[in-house]
Amino acid sequence: MSQVYEMPKAITLTPRAADRVKQVIANDDQGRQFIRLGVKNGGCAGLEYTMDYCEDKQPLDEVVEDQGVTVLIDPKAILFLLGTEMDYQEDMLSSGFTFNNPNQTDACGCGESVTIVPAKGYTPNDS
Repeated sequence: MSQVYEMPKAITLTPRAADRVKQVIANDDQGRQFIRLGVKNGGCAGLEYTMDYCEDKQPLDEVVEDQGVTVLIDPKAILFLLGTEMDYQEDMLSSGFTFNNPNQTDACGCGESVTIVPAKGYTPNDS
């Protein structure tokens, strides 16, 4: 008899992040259903996290369902985001999503960009 093992989620969301994602999606005036996370070249440290609205899942997107929300991950970013915890923080002066990423090796002083090394030993889902 074979055992079925659940694949770990590529990223996880804190309850605060999930609540904020729900609010963001609910307040979108264009009715888009998802957010897609990614990374792009930029900033003084090399990479910047991206978050965009999207209407549809793309065939190669990594689909993460956590805390009652669905987040899509751009396939080019999966190795950079593997193991990341997404949070949402608010204080008197600012608010925003934060990423606790075990693959991040450095960040610039202004906090806008990061240095991330690809995770090793991971094969994205074909779902």
